[in-house]
Amino acid sequence: MTGNAKFDMLSINDKINELEGPIFVFGASGFIGANMIEALAANRKDYYAVTHDSNIAWRLRLQNLPFDNIVHCDITSKFSVDSAFAKYKPKTIFNFAAYGAYSKQNDANLIHETNYIGTLNILQACENISCYIHAGSSSEYGYNCTAPDEDDTLIPNSHYAVSKASTNFLIEYFATQNNIPAVNLRLYSVYGKWEEPDRLIPRLVENIRKGELPPLVSPEISRDFIYVTDCVEAFVDAALQMNSEIYGSAFNIASGNKVTIGELIDLCIKEFNITVTPQWSSMNNRNWDLKEWYGNPSKTRMFLRWKDKTSLSDGLHKTLEWQNKIEYEKNILPAFENKKSNRKITAIVACYMDAQAIPIMYERLVKMFNEIKIRYEIIFVNDCSPDNTEEVIENICNLDSNVICINHSRNFGSQSAFLSGMTIATGDSVVLMDGDLQDPPEIIPEFYNKWIEGNDVVYGVRIKRETTFLMGMMYKLFYRIFSKLSYIKIPVDAGDFSLIDRKVVKELIKLPETEQFLRGLRAWVGFKQVGVPYLRPERMFGVSTNNWRKNVAWAKKAIFSFSFLPLEFLSLFGFVLTIISFLALLTQIILRFIMPNAPQGFTTVIVLVLFFGGVQLLATSIIGEYISKIFEETKKRPKYIRTSIRKGRKLYNTAEKIEEFINES
Repeated sequence: MTGNAKFDMLSINDKINELEGPIFVFGASGFIGANMIEALAANRKDYYAVTHDSNIAWRLRLQNLPFDNIVHCDITSKFSVDSAFAKYKPKTIFNFAAYGAYSKQNDANLIHETNYIGTLNILQACENISCYIHAGSSSEYGYNCTAPDEDDTLIPNSHYAVSKASTNFLIEYFATQNNIPAVNLRLYSVYGKWEEPDRLIPRLVENIRKGELPPLVSPEISRDFIYVTDCVEAFVDAALQMNSEIYGSAFNIASGNKVTIGELIDLCIKEFNITVTPQWSSMNNRNWDLKEWYGNPSKTRMFLRWKDKTSLSDGLHKTLEWQNKIEYEKNILPAFENKKSNRKITAIVACYMDAQAIPIMYERLVKMFNEIKIRYEIIFVNDCSPDNTEEVIENICNLDSNVICINHSRNFGSQSAFLSGMTIATGDSVVLMDGDLQDPPEIIPEFYNKWIEGNDVVYGVRIKRETTFLMGMMYKLFYRIFSKLSYIKIPVDAGDFSLIDRKVVKELIKLPETEQFLRGLRAWVGFKQVGVPYLRPERMFGVSTNNWRKNVAWAKKAIFSFSFLPLEFLSLFGFVLTIISFLALLTQIILRFIMPNAPQGFTTVIVLVLFFGGVQLLATSIIGEYISKIFEETKKRPKYIRTSIRKGRKLYNTAEKIEEFINES
């Protein structure tokens, strides 16, 4: 049996196991990319689903991919792409990332940036790879779309078509000039499982399951339909058949069969016993769509040994079976229609001297958010840290567009840092955390569960902290004294680490205090609150910036912000001393009559003078603390000053731009 004959006999699973790993799948959250990931995951572990935003990757969420197999990468960022290649060193690369194929994707700049610049960044990173297989489009042919050969003239007729045609030439250049093993597969009308529900075939099959037909366009429009598993196999075949003879080539992934929409509907009526009459319309919302659109796969069959295996009839039946199996209306439709409406958590991380811990914090946060399958936003607030914190956060922003960096003009303290993040947070709730990893991200799922149960504030309760015995006892003593002194109920052993619902955040932001003690204000605003116990670990890197002086200042801020008992104690003490003084005076007068020769007590006078003088100084200092707080509040200075905000790779570094970003948020 010849080599080609043996290859033709291999199953798709056998072929997948022949691929050289690790394997990168760019655009893994899309339709065909998700099918490729599903096929790879069924056979091997050294694959990576590369996506720029797992927040809206509803397919990946439903597939329950392990976190370690998801790579965050923005292909429009060369830094992000280079970092991903340097870390994972992929050998086989499938690129399905694209924007603009659907009428709702109409941002021309994003079309060209994603399709062309994104591909350029990937190709520039391709060193010592086994192959690069690109998902092109039959749209590259444009007006010349009726069964063209791969070498026929490209006449693109849309921004999407222009970007994909340009990418075709880019691939050819890199392959021939830089000897990159790369080919471009021009896909025709791929359909099947995991396709967007608003597309023709999914909507058609969804209606067929109900014995109905959806509204339809003109019956004369033709397409060349390819079932998605056949398309996936075409990419695998291209990878395995890669050789210098085909470097830079383009191949049509098509059946070669012209099928009109009218013929498709007739087939459905026959196969699924549909009795309703189709309703036709001549309207088409894609002005670049053409009537005759089908391919010629002869070159593909010759060089890649690929041919479609699934008839249109079988593909429709497989799509219907998949919709039934996955409970389409229960799982797929809500996930697609509400891609961004599922809950979102914003983690706000106050950073000061935490440069070493920040990358670890980021990885643990993303892993945790992906495990509980929730959209996320991470705001790192660099409170004018003297180390390279800003640079570290900037690198993370380049990798993940869900990360925001706020830089302050000076060190305003963690409370101001949290407020700075809260004012721009877009999540349905925020989680406040210190950047030194003493607030473990792994506790957030417990916060989340309590939040889902209906609690508005979920705070961490430190059942134990890894510190010295003396410091531990002092902390416990402070919280209990503070709780007793406060005029509101404040939970003991509860720091800033907490999850706060959006409606509570809005109330906290509105509070006018210049000096804020958030764990007290969090209790003051009320709402439904509950605690979650956790062990607070030691600082992972460096040493704490806290000291005795700062801890005393914290205690004073807390007590004088939420207690009037010191003043009440002074009033009571003054009243008691007045009574005692009156009784002492009365006693002295009586003794003068009873014992006129009794010696005078000079020492007693000195002690009393010192005692009352000390009491007066203490009273004055306590009153002074309250007056100083009044003085500070009357100044109405800002709680913080931002010098810049970075979201993803976009920098806002002027007052006007920062204001623009805040308004957008």
